Amino acid sequence: MARTESPVDLTEIPSLHDADELTCDVLVIGGGTAGTMAALTAAEHGANVLLLEKAHVRHSGALAMGMDGVNNAVVPGRAEPDDYVAEITRANDGIVNQATVRQTATRGFAMVQRLESYGVKFEKDEHGEYAVRQVHRSGSYVLPMPEGKDVKKVLYRQLRRREMRERIRIENRVMPVRVLTAGGRAVGAAGFDTRTGRFVTVRAGAVILATGACGRLGLPASGYLYGTYENPTNAGDGYAMAYHAGAELSGIECFQINPLIKDYNGPACAYVANPFGGYQVNRHGERFVDSDYWSGQMMAEFAAEVASERGPVYLKLSHLPEESVAALEDILHSTERPTRGTFHANRGHDYRTHDIEMHISEIGLCGGHSASGVWVDEHARTTVPGLYAAGDLACVPHNYMIGAFVFGDLAGADAATEHRAYEGELPPDQLREAHELIYRPLRNPDGPPQPQVEYKLRRFVNDYVAPPKSGARLSLAVEAFERMREDIAGMGGHTPHELMRCAEVDFIRDCAELAARSSLARTESRWGLYHDRTDIPQRDDADWFKHLNVRKAADGSMEFLTRPVAPYLVPVEGFEPTGGEVSVLGEVHPEQVATAGPREVAPVGSGTVKARTVLPTATAPSPRILELLALADEQPSLADLRPYLTDPDPAVRRTAVATLTETTPEGAGPALATALGDPDAGVRESAAGSLRELVEVLPPDDALRDALIAALALDDPGREGVRAAALDVLRALRLGSADLYARTLADPDLGVRIQTVRALVSVDATTELARAAADTSREVRVAAAQGLGTVGTPDDLGPLLADTDALVRAAALTALATTGCPPPLDTAATEALGDPAWQVRSGAATALGAAAPDLAVPALTGALSDAFADVRKAAVRALRRHDGRPGVAEALASVSGDADADVRAYARLA
Repeated sequence: MARTESPVDLTEIPSLHDADELTCDVLVIGGGTAGTMAALTAAEHGANVLLLEKAHVRHSGALAMGMDGVNNAVVPGRAEPDDYVAEITRANDGIVNQATVRQTATRGFAMVQRLESYGVKFEKDEHGEYAVRQVHRSGSYVLPMPEGKDVKKVLYRQLRRREMRERIRIENRVMPVRVLTAGGRAVGAAGFDTRTGRFVTVRAGAVILATGACGRLGLPASGYLYGTYENPTNAGDGYAMAYHAGAELSGIECFQINPLIKDYNGPACAYVANPFGGYQVNRHGERFVDSDYWSGQMMAEFAAEVASERGPVYLKLSHLPEESVAALEDILHSTERPTRGTFHANRGHDYRTHDIEMHISEIGLCGGHSASGVWVDEHARTTVPGLYAAGDLACVPHNYMIGAFVFGDLAGADAATEHRAYEGELPPDQLREAHELIYRPLRNPDGPPQPQVEYKLRRFVNDYVAPPKSGARLSLAVEAFERMREDIAGMGGHTPHELMRCAEVDFIRDCAELAARSSLARTESRWGLYHDRTDIPQRDDADWFKHLNVRKAADGSMEFLTRPVAPYLVPVEGFEPTGGEVSVLGEVHPEQVATAGPREVAPVGSGTVKARTVLPTATAPSPRILELLALADEQPSLADLRPYLTDPDPAVRRTAVATLTETTPEGAGPALATALGDPDAGVRESAAGSLRELVEVLPPDDALRDALIAALALDDPGREGVRAAALDVLRALRLGSADLYARTLADPDLGVRIQTVRALVSVDATTELARAAADTSREVRVAAAQGLGTVGTPDDLGPLLADTDALVRAAALTALATTGCPPPLDTAATEALGDPAWQVRSGAATALGAAAPDLAVPALTGALSDAFADVRKAAVRALRRHDGRPGVAEALASVSGDADADVRAYARLA
């Protein structure tokens, strides 16, 4: 039966036998990061794909919120796959299936390149090399995404390509609630239309779950149901569907807990800020984190510091120079959480005057950031044949965005190769169960509303499940979640949207019980704060160095089993897994908590004391804009869009630029470059943003080059952003020359001159860079020093070492670490260790890492007693470059008790 969009009267429950029936080879549930990639890959392998999304694929999933960077980019020449696998193994206390982690490590770079071919932009240096940053103390894996807010738009553009539309059917506003199984394998799904209320069934050869994390588990400190750290639409749908389909889930006791901005449930973005010189400190300004990777152990240190007399904890940015603060504002206020700038402004805070108070998020389940997910192998297969899981839903520890794409790709390829559409009967008992779950709120429309029931449920999660955990509190949680079944069954609803929210509460309850029982089952403490049991505080490798998995037993109970850790592909010191057999534990029962101790025993003393904004009036959109929005789904040509690009109404022209960006017809690049000359500032800004977004997929032809050069000549006020964008794209596409770039060295706008420096570096124009080194602006001279450190010689940096500005001298000294630090510059660096400015002393220590050891080692040893921690840290890192030389080991050992955590950690790593 063809699916209809006709409305359903929800005063009556839709018939179980009057369903919209769909058929496909591969069913993908969830249109976010992993789901989009799974659909694209399955279609490329010849499968007929159905993609179901309970919202709209254009802007669904966690990725739609924007992404400021990749946390796990193993880029050749910057990191090795085996090093990354070892890092994740250590961060997860050894309990990992390295075969899955290694898929991300070895396939991640190819995925970066694939995404780049789609138009996703990753930060590169002036020579087109990936600008990978080091955030953790070992390994450089963080790759910034300057246009990360547009990733989902780029992926949607791929889904709408004509060749993909022939293979991929997208059904937006359809929410599956159960995966259907027959003969022990997945054969489809059942759900409903969240706009019409229609019942929907799907026959499928394979099912790929890509529904994201269970972000709506714990209750945020704000009390807002949807104010979660993770995307609040991710309510554990896939966790519950996999469980009820009989698949094993693993590590559900290993929660996701993150540092976040106090009173604003968004990440503090240390991954972005740390490469600029930001860091985490207590209220005294002291770095305190000893862990080398953002893990449960690091969160334990974080939580302890927050709770101590040294709290609160801050992300420190106020010490940074203006250019760094401005760059951070540009990234942090436009990408992952665009409301962040408004939040700080409403408090009267500014990064220049206020550091960012940090706190701890509510708990959630997420394989991508901890280790809680559906058990999968290295092909994304679950333990149920024909059922796959990918993304934050899958148990691939610390998989992040690139891992979600990799496992979406793996799932799509395997599902398309191994399965075709199921032609048998769908299981009637499972259809009835799904139907009842969906429409139950219509039976009692005046029952408690979903927000009240959900608040109560998630408050229990906070009260009893969030760490620190104990057997008694977890047992009370199990009892509470059992009672909540009745409350959830009594929820009332009237509209399809309310039915969706009620179904999500059911999923949250399932995840809450899984979390509580799993935490009861693992009778040890592990992963720092993630599984911290106060009643069993020690790690127990003898009995618990194993995966704890859970599945739905034939009688409906939660059955636990342990899987041994498979022998490692990459050896990691301290762990030696040997494999073994699966062991079934059975059901885990709560402790006796009806009374405080046995009823027959009277209490005795222990003898000890333990220790408001006015919104603008809405106006109807221009009919021309509505025409454009309709045209976007028809893959228009440039000729189709030209009338709108020249429309008298600037709003129409802005929409035309957005449509041109989404559809990218032939000739889009020159057309966008031409729009840089538009008289309306909004159109120019949109065109500049679009060119940067599409830079990886634009053909670098003469027409585009000529249009960009013309934009460089637009020197009237208000065109600074146009010139900067033109320079950026010319450089990225290798379309410019030293003579061309040198024309803007004297541009009145600071941002344009800094872009000019980057462009000159890209063509190795050291002579022109020397001119920039005499610029009146400190920011330009700093950029010139950094550029000369890439393409120049030590002698080129000589004049900058005598600059009157301390930050310029510091940048020049730091650059010597790359160019080399020969005599007499090594003597100048040694003398600079006595400079009054700590930035200069830090740069000098860095430079000495490239100097002759006979001079460098004694000087650096002296710098280990500097009063400023960043100088000592730089000295430790520079001494590591002289490893094996006399005196180095003793010098590093002398700071093993340093007051600064970074200094201690880098010395330890050496």
